[in-house]
Amino acid sequence: MNIKQKNIRNFSIIAHIDHGKSTLSDRLIQLSGIISDRDFKDQILDSMDIERERGITIKSQTVSLPYTGNDGEEYLLNLIDTPGHVDFSYEVSRALASCEGAFLLVDASQGVEAQTLANIYLAMEHDLAIVPVINKIDLPSAEIEWVKDQIDEDLGLDSETALLVSAKTGVGVANVFEAAVAKIPPPQGDENAPLKALIFDSHYDPYRGIIVHVRVFEGSLAPGEKIAFLSSDSIYKVEEVGIFQIKRRPVDRIRAGQVGYMIAGIKLISDVKCGDTLTHSGNRCKAAMKGFRDPNPVVFSSMYPVASDEYPELTEALEKLKLNDASLVYEKDSSAALGFGYRCGFLGLLHLEVVQERLEREYDLSLILTSPSVRYEITRTDGTIQIIDNPSLYPDPAEIEKTREPFIKASIIVPDRYMGAVMQVSMEHRGVSTNYQYLTSNRIEMKFTLPLAEVVYEFYDRLKSVTQGYGSFDYEVAGYQETDLVKLDFLVNGERVDALSQLVHRDKAVDRAKNACKKLRDEIPRQMFKIAIQGAIGGKIISRETVSAYRKDVTAKCYGGDISRKRKLLEKQKKGKKRMKMVGSVEIPQSAFLSVLKSGK
Repeated sequence: MNIKQKNIRNFSIIAHIDHGKSTLSDRLIQLSGIISDRDFKDQILDSMDIERERGITIKSQTVSLPYTGNDGEEYLLNLIDTPGHVDFSYEVSRALASCEGAFLLVDASQGVEAQTLANIYLAMEHDLAIVPVINKIDLPSAEIEWVKDQIDEDLGLDSETALLVSAKTGVGVANVFEAAVAKIPPPQGDENAPLKALIFDSHYDPYRGIIVHVRVFEGSLAPGEKIAFLSSDSIYKVEEVGIFQIKRRPVDRIRAGQVGYMIAGIKLISDVKCGDTLTHSGNRCKAAMKGFRDPNPVVFSSMYPVASDEYPELTEALEKLKLNDASLVYEKDSSAALGFGYRCGFLGLLHLEVVQERLEREYDLSLILTSPSVRYEITRTDGTIQIIDNPSLYPDPAEIEKTREPFIKASIIVPDRYMGAVMQVSMEHRGVSTNYQYLTSNRIEMKFTLPLAEVVYEFYDRLKSVTQGYGSFDYEVAGYQETDLVKLDFLVNGERVDALSQLVHRDKAVDRAKNACKKLRDEIPRQMFKIAIQGAIGGKIISRETVSAYRKDVTAKCYGGDISRKRKLLEKQKKGKKRMKMVGSVEIPQSAFLSVLKSGK
């Protein structure tokens, strides 16, 4: 397959959640004819079960589409379908680094939303050609002129060049191919220069080792050649190269400007790093490519296997998952209650849920996760500054001079009828309104500064429910501010359970403790003795619930006669229960750890 470089186009589809990226990709794939109608299924690029169940894209996926232009030339169009959710914006930035252009999708009934703006800034950072596309023009509620005004005003693009399509019905989709050829520049790069290829993704195949996804910027790559990874300086011999056409399709060589994959029997996971540069071992390129900036995790949680002997399996699973999800960060951790595990950093709560589900499904692990927390900055009385994300590392309050927590700048776009409800939810989560403006006659953009710890704790779910799903939410981290932080501990039967500890704002501590104790009371099974569940700050108990004991009626056979006989038996039973409580241990089920994370509102 020898396509000239000037006939290659690399582009990505970016948009807010649910604006139709995956559906448009489906239509383009169908039109190109690389898959038969019999094998076709909706959201064909969303290959993970979890993506299909949730109806969202989590991983960027690449596909190479052959196309014959109106000028009769043969073109190869490399399309990358990207996620829309803010937690996976790292995937989007990596996809854009491999492209020369992007189609920006806008829903004809919803207009420009928070992630639309965030994505256009990402595309501008990479100097890409941006082509606006108005999708869902078949909807009865489509307002095309209104959306064109938004594209002019909010995005600063020329709305006259916008393509009108309906990805669902297929109207106007053929024009997307022509626009890719006409408006997106071909890749640059010398095919005869030393090989320089950027690794933008990879995944583990149990039979072939690590499959590396590359974008070749200079030179070319073919089987039998010896390649070197610049960061680890390890050398391998290439077994197979190819392009993605739903399935992997081997070719004899991939050249400058192309996107494809490479297999070289790589077994060492540590050798392959996202953002690394590949080159020929004998004829190296002068300098490594500028990789991707390291992901900046905002939510931290510890993961422990339910059975402690599964720790090696968890280690291996995290290594393999890290190949496919470069934004995952983890380090070793241990807990008195749960044994050895890992402290993991995530880009948001949805990212945390997805990683947990992938570990449980793809690697067959049962996991317990601790309460998610953020990074706090603690200034001690001796002047040293300590950054902690784990409640178990929280120092003695007497040694703390001040604590600071991360804040975010949140941008919430909603129809104006929900303004009051959004204000209320933000105030409940310690938010401060900084600005609001009307984007159109009935849509409003509200800006808040919010503590990141509050956003981690169910803010997004509450926002979606009070705005009936119309609210779109985007945020950026805006530095640290001083706060009044306390460590909230939970005691079950008098014993502290370190995996349930949380760092919370003092004003929220009593509510959070009461709520968590109630949840634990419902989850912990009853025993033959009473179990006290307590929330405490230091030595001060601030909430308590009791799991009542099973009781045996020991006075059943004492009918009539003296009351002192009954009392004697009851006293005897009471002593037995007391002794049982001293030696009895309480098993906390996995569901109890998870229930503490939900606020119950």
